[in-house]
Amino acid sequence: MVEYRCFDCNKRVGPEYLKKKVRCPYCGSKILFKPRGQLTKIKAR
Repeated sequence: MVEYRCFDCNKRVGPEYLKKKVRCPYCGSKILFKPRGQLTKIKAR
């Protein structure tokens, strides 16, 4: 499941809401983003 967040209020926007329109249901912003996962650093030998 893909998680989107609002750029302005940083609240999670569910995928069921994105099927209707691309706006934050909390603040009305049109800018949403997918947060990146944790980066894993591997030490080279």
